[in-house]
Amino acid sequence: MIRLYDRELSGNCHKIRLMLSLLGVEYEKVTVDTPNREHKSPQFLKLNPLGQIPVLADEDIVIRDSQAILVYLARKYGTEEWLPLYPESMAKVMQWLSFAANEINNSVFIARLYFRFQMDVDWQAAQIRSKPILNIMNEHLQNRNWLELEHPTIADIACFPYIGLAPEGKIDLEPYPHVIAWIERITQLPGYVNMPGL
Repeated sequence: MIRLYDRELSGNCHKIRLMLSLLGVEYEKVTVDTPNREHKSPQFLKLNPLGQIPVLADEDIVIRDSQAILVYLARKYGTEEWLPLYPESMAKVMQWLSFAANEINNSVFIARLYFRFQMDVDWQAAQIRSKPILNIMNEHLQNRNWLELEHPTIADIACFPYIGLAPEGKIDLEPYPHVIAWIERITQLPGYVNMPGL
């Protein structure tokens, strides 16, 4: 049985819950008490020395980092539709995983940390950085339904939660109608699961 070390309010954890549901894979959810720093406990640090969630344990295989977990799930339990093997298609999907880990993480994610969790971060700079990021996505989605290819891939799943949660960081999505339409398409996927704030 797969175990997912999880927190409900984490967008990175939601990526994995969503992917598992879309793939129809059963799993056990292990809630990590991050407000009380359980993720920094010696026991948890054996799973992930970075002290971060999510972590996925599949029998004796332990994977950390939401992007890496998406790759693992797509390859082990999904089809090539989720992560294609053709070099160009795979590269186009993977570039969005980097986009999620860098550009999205350093903009809309940071703004949400301040307004949702009252963390001491530069939320104003994060909001400013969010505008060109959302513009890139909005223009990219202008004539397509999904970030790459003609169907959803792990690129969409990687980018979705924190873009969808942008309003929690006081970032208005109304100027980005193609992003809003993309969010709506994801919520209509068979097996979609929600999280607070989406």
